[in-house]
Amino acid sequence: MPEPEALYEIKDGIAFITLNRPEKLNAIDPPMRQILWDSFQDVQNNPEVRCAIVTGNGRAFSTGHDLVAMANARANEGPSTGDLYVVQSNIWKPIIAAINGVCLAQGCGLALGSDIRIASTEAQFGWPQVKRGIASVSGPALLAQVLPKNIAFEILFTGDFIDAQKARELMLVNHVVEPDQVLSRAEEIARKIVANAPLSLAAIKESSIMGAAMDLERRVAFAQMKRDVILHTEDAEEGVKAFAEKRAPVWKGR
Repeated sequence: MPEPEALYEIKDGIAFITLNRPEKLNAIDPPMRQILWDSFQDVQNNPEVRCAIVTGNGRAFSTGHDLVAMANARANEGPSTGDLYVVQSNIWKPIIAAINGVCLAQGCGLALGSDIRIASTEAQFGWPQVKRGIASVSGPALLAQVLPKNIAFEILFTGDFIDAQKARELMLVNHVVEPDQVLSRAEEIARKIVANAPLSLAAIKESSIMGAAMDLERRVAFAQMKRDVILHTEDAEEGVKAFAEKRAPVWKGR
């Protein structure tokens, strides 16, 4: 029986989502997209999950859409590309992308939908759709909102790839490490995250993302409202108590 096209595992509060079509450079077809959708839903709703890591098996993170599957796709065949980006953007738990290799098109979309990005020195990034006569969703919807538009447009209009160091210069990734350190660095950061209060993390992420569409006055008011809610939780009480008692806090997520 063949392995699933994406793997999902929870370990010590960290959900690992691993794209698993290494022979196809983790190109995303409808079955993989469905598993990714289901995995993101669990990350969002499962209280055991405190942080998630998205990565790929083999020498690619993902080359994006499987063009053969895309050409043969039937209408309404499971969640769409856009559905994945939207559900990922509405998860208030931290998501880390461990980008182990080539990362193109929809693969870049999954990476940009993550909050922290670790790249291998061998990673390359690109949106080559214009070379195939097709358009992009993640390019205009995500990249052009993250980078200055003139920089994003040069990448999107030429279809040229950028290497990991250039991605770091453009602040598309947080860290560039050797290939055998990508997942371990992501896990190191994830462990630091899960040691912190889950409700505080969620409030900070939600305030940051929702506030991006607000003016400063509403953005501050929304962040203050979320902070005030957190101040009245058991975890906030535990955090202050643990600090006074010089011990590690025990978070309950309530």
